[in-house]
Amino acid sequence: MAVIYPRKFQNSLGARDILKRVVSDREIHLITLNRYRYNEQRSCKDLTELIEKLNGQPRELVQDLSHHISDEARHAVWLTDLLVELGADISTPPGISYIDEFERLIDQSSYGEVGTLEDGIIAPLAAINVTEKRGCEYFSAHIYALKQAPQTEENIKIRETIEKILPEEAGHVRWGNRWLGQIANQSPEHRQKVEQAKRKYAAIEQAAFESGMDITLGAELRRVTRLVDVANTMPVWERPQYLMERLPQALLAPQLQFTRFQAAQKAWERNPQEFMEKFVPMFINGINKKEMNKEKTNV
Repeated sequence: MAVIYPRKFQNSLGARDILKRVVSDREIHLITLNRYRYNEQRSCKDLTELIEKLNGQPRELVQDLSHHISDEARHAVWLTDLLVELGADISTPPGISYIDEFERLIDQSSYGEVGTLEDGIIAPLAAINVTEKRGCEYFSAHIYALKQAPQTEENIKIRETIEKILPEEAGHVRWGNRWLGQIANQSPEHRQKVEQAKRKYAAIEQAAFESGMDITLGAELRRVTRLVDVANTMPVWERPQYLMERLPQALLAPQLQFTRFQAAQKAWERNPQEFMEKFVPMFINGINKKEMNKEKTNV
């Protein structure tokens, strides 16, 4: 069975590139930790909804999902306690929500509908699996970045908290791989359905991930490109409806416009000169690894 890993941001920036920059700016660092907290907390709600849809069957999966919720709730508690101790914000994080984007891109008509094994289990398991992989990638990169950063008391506390979370998130990935593998081994038809679901939800996850980070000029068109990537994983007859339902929001993107305004306002308030020298060129040209490396050499 094919193994699918999360891709880099715009095929350029890896998790380590991004987290190195995040860790060097305390304000962005705390916002990132709050996003982790929010995502862990929100996943409890989404997993609970899945359990309710499954309505007790299959029993082993419902039991596993209950343990999964317990893990995610514990992670949210650890991160909340950490943020409170650091005097940081624990309200809804600013900007575009990764989870909201993921859910917007899901085809709800074929997600988690009980009635057949494929509709009721494969899609949710594939979705959970790919988001957990992204989480592991970023927690691992975050730990690496913190080990390279100054070993302040605050950075050590943050690293120790993430180091507690990562092994359990890796366990969730292995759990998802095991369930998907068991289903795929039932028949060639099951294997085909699992592979198709993995491709589809990997494309959805990548689109949600990039939409949450990309606020630069032309982001709307890049959203449309990623939307087409998702549609291309579906049967031909399902693509037109899927695209037509989501194209208006991708092109108009009111939340994107609001996030741009917030980011510009914040950058101006922090440092007007840096706003003109860094934020405006970044908005026009986009973010890339070369520019980040140039910024690091100039520090």
